[in-house]
Amino acid sequence: MYPANADQRVLGYLGRALSLELSAVQLYSTQAMLAASWGLADVAEKFRAESVEEMGHAERIISRMLALGVAPNASQLRPVRLGQTLMELLQHDHAFEKELVGLYGDAVSYCSRSGDQDSRLFFEGLLGEEQVHAKELLQWMEKLQQ
Repeated sequence: MYPANADQRVLGYLGRALSLELSAVQLYSTQAMLAASWGLADVAEKFRAESVEEMGHAERIISRMLALGVAPNASQLRPVRLGQTLMELLQHDHAFEKELVGLYGDAVSYCSRSGDQDSRLFFEGLLGEEQVHAKELLQWMEKLQQ
């Protein structure tokens, strides 16, 4: 496949996003299994649901890359960071989500400046979802601290 006039920076954002989203799938799937081993069935289910949501993001990115005429290629999965407590897991997750929010924010800004409205809208959708997730993680941590 050869990109038909695809902006190389947009393709770079998509590639990094795919790597991070697939890393998130790995992270949340692993945490689900860990939480289950701790006897935290409800927590394990929440992490499984997050893994499915992140897989949906990865599929959307793959679809976007194919629409732009490029083959998807996640360059590198991040190592999974675990912890000894649920709070440690959530802290790692929040840091990871902040990285995704930063990437999508940068992509939105670039696409706005370059006039690529379709890509801007695409990244804005992902940005909004990750912002909600980061906020939910903060609320979960606050609840645990009470």
